[in-house]
Amino acid sequence: QAQLVESGGALVQAGGSLRLSCAASGVTFSSYEMGWFRQAPWKEREFVASISRSGGITHYANSVKGRSTISRDNAKNTVYLQMNSLKPADTAVYYCAARGSTSYARQGYLYDYWGQGTQVTVSS
Repeated sequence: QAQLVESGGALVQAGGSLRLSCAASGVTFSSYEMGWFRQAPWKEREFVASISRSGGITHYANSVKGRSTISRDNAKNTVYLQMNSLKPADTAVYYCAARGSTSYARQGYLYDYWGQGTQVTVSS
């Protein structure tokens, strides 16, 4: 049974930083492309970042590019999202997701497994 568990969400002030983590179990982690998505209140879920199985290829949404870094540790079955210079617009529930494919995808429906999410709130 695949399970993804996010952690690291918090209330932070604008300009601050957070590192989100997502621990995977029940899957061969290194065989999955991993992604981070977020959903703000009354908004659709949106793509944030993704990372290839080896970690060598990453993609970012324009809204976080230059402020965020996605990384993974296949030995620990964990993917991370480091977010810097946080803005109130970054406030959302952040989800990690796993995709059992070698190709990159921004669409959430193309991901196979999802975590329960972790809340990030950025105060102004």
